[in-house]
Amino acid sequence: MTDPPPTSVLLPTVRWTDACEEVAELLGPDDELLVIADTETDPVAERAQRGGGLPDGVRIVLAGEPTGCSGKANAIAAGMDAAAHERIVWTDDDFHHPPDWLDRLHADYERQGPTTERPAFVGRDPLGVLLEPAYLIGGTLPVAAGGIVWGGAVIFERGDIDEAAFLAEIRRSLSDDGTLSEHLEVTAADRTRVVPAGGSVRESLERFVRFLWITRYYAPVATGINLLLAVALAAACLVAPLPTLVGLTLVSAATYRWVGVRRSTFLLAGPAVLASPPLLAYALGRRTFVWAGRRYRWNGKYDVDVVDG
Repeated sequence: MTDPPPTSVLLPTVRWTDACEEVAELLGPDDELLVIADTETDPVAERAQRGGGLPDGVRIVLAGEPTGCSGKANAIAAGMDAAAHERIVWTDDDFHHPPDWLDRLHADYERQGPTTERPAFVGRDPLGVLLEPAYLIGGTLPVAAGGIVWGGAVIFERGDIDEAAFLAEIRRSLSDDGTLSEHLEVTAADRTRVVPAGGSVRESLERFVRFLWITRYYAPVATGINLLLAVALAAACLVAPLPTLVGLTLVSAATYRWVGVRRSTFLLAGPAVLASPPLLAYALGRRTFVWAGRRYRWNGKYDVDVVDG
């Protein structure tokens, strides 16, 4: 592979995490890492103000408080405006970035153009663990099938999108992944990044609500099919429990194996299906939800209210 061009890596976070350190160490001499915070009072901004606290190639970008979009979407928009280079990488602060992470994304781009890695969200609390098989089947597999972006690891160039149209939409959006997916033709890499998720039952519940509303607005047909399938499978578990539970467990085990996640939680596929109808009803009935300390009301695909800061 030829040397990749100078690259801007966008990483929204309010705190300096291990991921920030990991990505900073992967930068080439002409690359930059934009750590995108909200305001100067965020811990990562205060670290930069102390002087001598940032590795070479790292800049802090202050996005400001979001208005009419999520904090994540606001950060991405600010990062795109501030980025100096044509080649762009988005990532998150909640998973491990190995030493070859950036090089592999560059190699993917040279081979197949815009590329995303696939996430596997593993639970850190009882509800997150219960929902793990559902996230792998309903979240990881659609990304692997292609056409859907995971904002935790995606590489593209500005010329691959209509940037003005994209920025106009993301500044009115809640989902960075969903918005970019509508502007970028992307292929999934054949590898998985394990992302710890949740931490408390409340966090996992809010995450479930947010994910359902994302699919509701960005993939309404698929959401309707999934709702019907969840109810049908739950009913099948009650009518014919043994064959249904065995079948679900086998599908779950195959999915875990295929994406390279070695966890016994594949055995929870049946209980996850039984829990799905009440969880889905709860999520659809919610009018607000919390994400990263902010409460949002999502009125329409590009109609987002920040209820409180």
